Amino acid sequence: MKVKHSKDALLDYIHFLQVERQLSKNTLASYRRDLESYIEHLHKVQEIENLSEVSRSNILLHLEDLRTNGIAARSIARHISAIRSFHQFLLREKVTDSDPTIHLDMPQIDQKLPRVLTIEEIDALIAAPDRRKPQGIRDVAMLELLYASGMRISECIGLDLNDVHITMGFVRVFGKGGKERIVPLGKSALKAIDSYLQIARDQLQGKYPKTDAFFINQRGKRLTRQGCWKLLKEHAQKANIKKEITPHTLRHSFATHLIENGADLRAVQEMLGHADISTTQIYTHISKTRLSEVYKQFHPRA
Repeated sequence: MKVKHSKDALLDYIHFLQVERQLSKNTLASYRRDLESYIEHLHKVQEIENLSEVSRSNILLHLEDLRTNGIAARSIARHISAIRSFHQFLLREKVTDSDPTIHLDMPQIDQKLPRVLTIEEIDALIAAPDRRKPQGIRDVAMLELLYASGMRISECIGLDLNDVHITMGFVRVFGKGGKERIVPLGKSALKAIDSYLQIARDQLQGKYPKTDAFFINQRGKRLTRQGCWKLLKEHAQKANIKKEITPHTLRHSFATHLIENGADLRAVQEMLGHADISTTQIYTHISKTRLSEVYKQFHPRA
């Protein structure tokens, strides 16, 4: 068994996640935060220096401390996931000779179903931008693309010109961990994208330095996440959409509408870029919930 300081072991584990699992920067930062908090509690509160001495009861003490400090069940579940994965890594690397997380239970979490827009609300949202302005033409293309592909907002603003293939009718998306996927696009999205490239993009670019970024702002630079989020809220307000809307709302709506219309779950998983199909399955729950609401509203004996 290797003798290794816990901070060194943590650095090795984060490096493993970065290189082998190719996790995003945000996910890596989240793992690091949770595990630093865990290791600090082991050292300072429980006076455990060696990770091979950690037992299930030590982990439970840390989790109880999180609960006492008002940490939500969902965040505690994330902590458990990080701790479990960390100890499995330590066992594989022979830093420890046992895994204290084997019989660790996840807290019960009330699963919140993502909010989705109706098809009428989607139409109103896409109709909201002022198409007489280059910014409006760009925004229509962006909204059409988000709803047509189900891509994340970070993936959308990260697109370069050579990632969108109008003649072939698809977009190449680079997801979490740099994983590439190909998503087909419909006629509405392709038409809006073509209008943006033919009419609006050069006007927005103006005399500013050229960029490969697909979506650009009035200063000719790549559109930011904050800028995109602000535009979305403005257009939702103009479309008189009362629901709370986020950049992920169009992604959720894309997946839900596909499943409602009979799309195969595996195909939706691939288009969304989900590593695990269990993540995609939440959209079947939304579909059933919406079906139940329609039944209650319209069935005469409901």
